[in-house]
Amino acid sequence: MNKPNIHTISVLVANKPGVLVRIALVFARRGYNIDSLVVSPTVNPRFSRMTITAKGDPETLEQIIKNAAKLIDVIHCGEHDLTHSIEKELALFKIKASYAAKAFINKHSRKFHVKINDASQSYLIIEQTGTTAELDEFEGLIKKYDLVEMVRTGKVLMAKGKEST
Repeated sequence: MNKPNIHTISVLVANKPGVLVRIALVFARRGYNIDSLVVSPTVNPRFSRMTITAKGDPETLEQIIKNAAKLIDVIHCGEHDLTHSIEKELALFKIKASYAAKAFINKHSRKFHVKINDASQSYLIIEQTGTTAELDEFEGLIKKYDLVEMVRTGKVLMAKGKEST
């Protein structure tokens, strides 16, 4: 499920204090809300990779990418075409424990890449990895089993083949 005007931007930055704030300000100044933001180390410890998911019009996004690329600690900034990338996200869902909930999870564990990470008499914590669309679909289904709490990591992605992320 591809939602319109959802953009995934990858930014390679120097691993220094304050870089995240400067990138976020570029988005804020243009009225772009950041839906998810993941910052992670790269193979080279001098650099970090920021993966940003945001909604908005492509013209404004183009300006944001140009402005971000001009920042002193930004090495590379660009939008990713998800047909040429692998995307994953992780979610943890806490639901009230019931026979019906356990049966649902067992039935759909393979399709949605889910497993029960913790089970008490009262609650289950379910782990899911997959695409954002898969997590969105599972979240919609699991809500009817008394969803109490949810945490999602945000999207990470890597370019396929020889292209660098």
